Amino acid sequence: MPLVSKLLSGDSRLQNCLVSDPAHVTPGSKGPYVSLIQKALILLDGLQIDDAELRQGVYGPSTAAAVVAFKTRRGIINRAYQQTVDDIVGKMTIAALDREMAARELAAVLPCNPRDFSISTCRR
Repeated sequence: MPLVSKLLSGDSRLQNCLVSDPAHVTPGSKGPYVSLIQKALILLDGLQIDDAELRQGVYGPSTAAAVVAFKTRRGIINRAYQQTVDDIVGKMTIAALDREMAARELAAVLPCNPRDFSISTCRR
């Protein structure tokens, strides 16, 4: 299944991350795809990432810490071989980022909260 959020779906490197273990994004990575991950982490959880890492699109220590925080809050861990959360953006992590970004993007264009169908909660 392809990435669907507007933010992440146009990047082939992130699409590969969704389906290929060698395409996981790890500390030291650099490029526009890292900037997209950073942006998603900030938009979804308000996580702090160092300005230099943001400017350069570098997966440095603060990006790694933000990834760990995101994964910890959601319990993203492959229990088949892990006991603790790591700082790798792999299949499960990119899928969660994409799913949440898509929901956020959808909520931004809908006049009502998609989880609450009560007419009284609709924006006018």
